[in-house]
Amino acid sequence: MSASSQGRETQLTHVDAQGRVRMVDVGAKPPTERVAVARGEVHMRPETFQLLREGALKKGDVLTVAQIAGIQAAKRTWELIPLCHPLPLTHVDVQLALRPDWPGVEITATVRTTASTGVEMEALTAVAVAALTVYDMTKAVEKTVRITNVRLVEKKGGRSGHIKLE
Repeated sequence: MSASSQGRETQLTHVDAQGRVRMVDVGAKPPTERVAVARGEVHMRPETFQLLREGALKKGDVLTVAQIAGIQAAKRTWELIPLCHPLPLTHVDVQLALRPDWPGVEITATVRTTASTGVEMEALTAVAVAALTVYDMTKAVEKTVRITNVRLVEKKGGRSGHIKLE
Protein backbone atom coordinates (compact mmCIF):
# COMPACT_ATOMS: atom_id res chain seq x y z
CA MET A 1 0.00 0.00 0.00
CA SER A 2 1.05 3.55 -0.59
CA ALA A 3 -0.16 6.77 0.96
CA SER A 4 -2.19 8.91 -1.38
CA SER A 5 -1.73 12.64 -1.76
CA GLN A 6 -4.55 13.19 0.74
CA GLY A 7 -2.94 11.07 3.41
CA ARG A 8 -5.28 8.07 3.38
CA GLU A 9 -4.07 4.60 2.47
CA THR A 10 -5.22 3.12 -0.81
CA GLN A 11 -4.96 -0.18 -2.63
CA LEU A 12 -4.89 -0.85 -6.33
CA THR A 13 -8.53 -0.61 -7.32
CA HIS A 14 -8.30 -2.77 -10.44
CA VAL A 15 -6.89 -5.82 -8.62
CA ASP A 16 -8.96 -8.10 -6.36
CA ALA A 17 -7.77 -9.80 -3.13
CA GLN A 18 -6.39 -12.72 -5.16
CA GLY A 19 -4.37 -10.42 -7.44
CA ARG A 20 -6.72 -10.80 -10.44
CA VAL A 21 -7.61 -7.87 -12.67
CA ARG A 22 -11.14 -6.54 -12.25
CA MET A 23 -13.32 -3.67 -13.28
CA VAL A 24 -14.08 -1.46 -10.27
CA ASP A 25 -17.68 -1.58 -9.05
CA VAL A 26 -18.84 2.05 -8.90
CA GLY A 27 -22.51 1.16 -8.37
CA ALA A 28 -22.60 2.37 -4.76
CA LYS A 29 -21.01 5.74 -5.58
CA PRO A 30 -23.45 8.61 -6.08
CA PRO A 31 -23.47 10.25 -9.49
CA THR A 32 -21.92 13.72 -9.40
CA GLU A 33 -20.87 16.19 -12.05
CA ARG A 34 -17.34 15.39 -13.14
CA VAL A 35 -15.00 17.35 -15.39
CA ALA A 36 -11.52 16.55 -16.64
CA VAL A 37 -9.12 18.65 -18.70
CA ALA A 38 -6.12 17.12 -20.47
CA ARG A 39 -3.48 18.64 -22.68
CA GLY A 40 -0.79 17.49 -25.10
CA GLU A 41 1.62 18.77 -27.72
CA VAL A 42 2.60 17.91 -31.27
CA HIS A 43 5.99 19.34 -32.28
CA MET A 44 7.17 19.68 -35.88
CA ARG A 45 9.67 21.48 -38.09
CA PRO A 46 8.92 25.09 -39.05
CA GLU A 47 8.35 24.09 -42.70
CA THR A 48 5.71 21.52 -41.70
CA PHE A 49 4.09 24.00 -39.34
CA GLN A 50 3.85 26.54 -42.16
CA LEU A 51 2.12 24.02 -44.44
CA LEU A 52 -0.29 23.17 -41.63
CA ARG A 53 -0.97 26.84 -40.92
CA GLU A 54 -1.63 27.55 -44.62
CA GLY A 55 -3.89 24.50 -45.02
CA ALA A 56 -1.51 23.20 -47.69
CA LEU A 57 -1.10 19.62 -46.48
CA LYS A 58 -2.35 17.03 -48.98
CA LYS A 59 -4.59 15.22 -46.48
CA GLY A 60 -6.78 18.27 -45.89
CA ASP A 61 -7.88 20.30 -42.88
CA VAL A 62 -5.70 18.79 -40.18
CA LEU A 63 -7.10 20.74 -37.24
CA THR A 64 -10.76 20.00 -37.97
CA VAL A 65 -10.13 16.31 -38.62
CA ALA A 66 -8.04 16.04 -35.43
CA GLN A 67 -10.74 17.83 -33.42
CA ILE A 68 -13.41 15.41 -34.65
CA ALA A 69 -11.11 12.43 -34.01
CA GLY A 70 -10.53 13.60 -30.42
CA ILE A 71 -14.25 13.98 -29.75
CA GLN A 72 -14.97 10.58 -31.24
CA ALA A 73 -12.18 8.99 -29.19
CA ALA A 74 -13.51 10.43 -25.91
CA LYS A 75 -16.89 8.87 -26.64
CA ARG A 76 -15.31 5.46 -27.27
CA THR A 77 -12.68 5.37 -24.51
CA TRP A 78 -14.42 2.47 -22.76
CA GLU A 79 -13.90 0.39 -25.91
CA LEU A 80 -10.17 1.16 -26.02
CA ILE A 81 -9.11 1.01 -22.37
CA PRO A 82 -10.12 -2.42 -21.03
CA LEU A 83 -11.17 -1.49 -17.48
CA CYS A 84 -12.90 1.84 -18.20
CA HIS A 85 -16.63 2.19 -17.68
CA PRO A 86 -18.89 3.33 -20.50
CA LEU A 87 -20.01 6.82 -19.49
CA PRO A 88 -22.82 9.12 -20.60
CA LEU A 89 -20.70 12.08 -21.66
CA THR A 90 -22.56 15.37 -21.53
CA HIS A 91 -19.84 17.47 -23.19
CA VAL A 92 -16.60 16.96 -25.08
CA ASP A 93 -14.57 19.95 -26.28
CA VAL A 94 -11.29 19.49 -28.13
CA GLN A 95 -9.33 22.64 -28.98
CA LEU A 96 -6.23 22.72 -31.18
CA ALA A 97 -4.07 25.83 -31.00
CA LEU A 98 -1.23 26.63 -33.37
CA ARG A 99 1.97 27.35 -31.46
CA PRO A 100 4.52 29.03 -33.74
CA ASP A 101 6.96 29.35 -30.80
CA TRP A 102 7.58 25.54 -30.68
CA PRO A 103 6.48 25.16 -33.56
CA GLY A 104 3.49 22.83 -33.32
CA VAL A 105 -0.02 22.27 -32.08
CA GLU A 106 -1.26 22.36 -28.48
CA ILE A 107 -4.31 20.18 -27.87
CA THR A 108 -6.68 20.68 -24.94
CA ALA A 109 -9.66 18.42 -24.23
CA THR A 110 -12.40 19.10 -21.69
CA VAL A 111 -14.86 16.31 -20.92
CA ARG A 112 -17.96 16.39 -18.66
CA THR A 113 -20.40 13.85 -17.32
CA THR A 114 -22.73 13.26 -14.41
CA ALA A 115 -21.79 9.77 -13.30
CA SER A 116 -20.32 7.60 -10.56
CA THR A 117 -16.78 7.72 -11.96
CA GLY A 118 -14.58 10.37 -13.52
CA VAL A 119 -13.70 11.29 -17.09
CA GLU A 120 -9.92 11.63 -16.86
CA MET A 121 -9.33 8.74 -19.25
CA GLU A 122 -11.78 10.20 -21.76
CA ALA A 123 -9.99 13.57 -21.74
CA LEU A 124 -6.57 11.93 -22.06
CA THR A 125 -7.79 9.66 -24.87
CA ALA A 126 -9.25 12.65 -26.73
CA VAL A 127 -5.88 14.44 -26.58
CA ALA A 128 -3.90 11.36 -27.57
CA VAL A 129 -6.08 10.51 -30.57
CA ALA A 130 -6.23 14.13 -31.74
CA ALA A 131 -2.41 14.21 -31.54
CA LEU A 132 -2.14 10.92 -33.43
CA THR A 133 -4.40 12.38 -36.11
CA VAL A 134 -2.16 15.44 -36.49
CA TYR A 135 0.79 13.05 -36.76
CA ASP A 136 -0.99 10.91 -39.36
CA MET A 137 -1.88 13.92 -41.48
CA THR A 138 1.61 15.47 -41.36
CA LYS A 139 3.83 12.37 -41.58
CA ALA A 140 3.93 12.47 -45.39
CA VAL A 141 5.95 15.70 -45.25
CA GLU A 142 7.84 15.07 -41.99
CA LYS A 143 8.92 11.83 -40.38
CA THR A 144 10.16 13.54 -37.19
CA VAL A 145 6.86 14.94 -35.84
CA ARG A 146 6.77 14.30 -32.06
CA ILE A 147 3.82 13.84 -29.74
CA THR A 148 4.79 14.95 -26.24
CA ASN A 149 3.57 15.88 -22.79
CA VAL A 150 0.10 14.28 -22.83
CA ARG A 151 -1.18 14.85 -19.30
CA LEU A 152 -4.14 15.54 -17.05
CA VAL A 153 -4.22 19.20 -16.04
CA GLU A 154 -7.41 19.40 -14.00
CA LYS A 155 -10.26 17.31 -12.64
CA LYS A 156 -13.38 18.18 -10.67
CA GLY A 157 -15.99 16.10 -8.91
CA GLY A 158 -16.18 12.85 -7.04
CA ARG A 159 -14.51 11.98 -3.78
CA SER A 160 -11.19 13.65 -4.57
CA GLY A 161 -12.84 17.01 -5.31
CA HIS A 162 -11.05 19.62 -7.40
CA ILE A 163 -7.47 18.92 -8.41
CA LYS A 164 -5.61 21.44 -10.54
CA LEU A 165 -2.21 20.28 -11.74
CA GLU A 166 -1.41 23.29 -13.93
